[in-house]
Amino acid sequence: MEQRSVSGWNCRSRAVLVILCRLGMAAYSDCPLMNKKECQHLIDEYLAWLKREIKLEEIEGTCLISTPFLDRHNDAIEVYLERKNGALRLTDDGYTIRDLRSTGMEFGTPKRKAHLSSVLNGYGIRQHGDELFVEASPEDFPQKKHNLVQAILAVNDMFVMAEEHVLSLFKEDVALFLDANGVPAFSDFKLSGKSGFDHKFDFGLPKTARRPQRVLQAINSLTKDNATALAFSVGDIRLNRPEGLGAYAMINDSFRPPGEEHLTALRVYQVEPLLWSHREESLPSLNGSL
Repeated sequence: MEQRSVSGWNCRSRAVLVILCRLGMAAYSDCPLMNKKECQHLIDEYLAWLKREIKLEEIEGTCLISTPFLDRHNDAIEVYLERKNGALRLTDDGYTIRDLRSTGMEFGTPKRKAHLSSVLNGYGIRQHGDELFVEASPEDFPQKKHNLVQAILAVNDMFVMAEEHVLSLFKEDVALFLDANGVPAFSDFKLSGKSGFDHKFDFGLPKTARRPQRVLQAINSLTKDNATALAFSVGDIRLNRPEGLGAYAMINDSFRPPGEEHLTALRVYQVEPLLWSHREESLPSLNGSL
């Protein structure tokens, strides 16, 4: 009878190998077992590597600690250690938030504030302006320093995130922009096409004296695929609407400019591309006054 395989070994072979490993008669790489002594050796090696890779520099009474952990630029995460009011204080000196802001990320909306607070609270880290910091005693310094580094990594991960989540944040920015400028809009606007398919858009804009009813799609990163999908949706609906339909794509160019070939593809299908960096210029089109 064929024996069932267990992690690449049949039951009998694995049992024999376990005995040989315990007797020290099998090659190290062949042993499927992990014992406490071997595990401790690996932990000791990790701690030795960690100690080797941590770099220290004294700067005007403050200690700069360069860690082996990397931020989103693959640069070493650095924290500062100082004494303040008799306590130890660890801080990133505001770098993490300022760096994310430099890419166009803002933290003023309720959703983003809640995200950030949740992450920081999970590690016991406080925020003052852009600065992330924590106070420590000599006894709990190792844990507090570890918590600050982990929080910095988590904040970076939180905003260098899956495309879908980034898009939801960009859609929120677009919604706030429309609302702040008095542009009437309906969120998650759905229309039916000639094909019988329903097509959902991020925003619907009402008909005005100068413009027909319009749709607006927020696109965080313009690609051939999402340009084609938007063009198809708009074209399918227009076949079903003799009164016409206007269409815009608000494109996030904060991180990188969209490819000219993708912009051209939208224009060919009469979808007007609007760049987020020039959003104020798009207001006459969006409010239907032009």
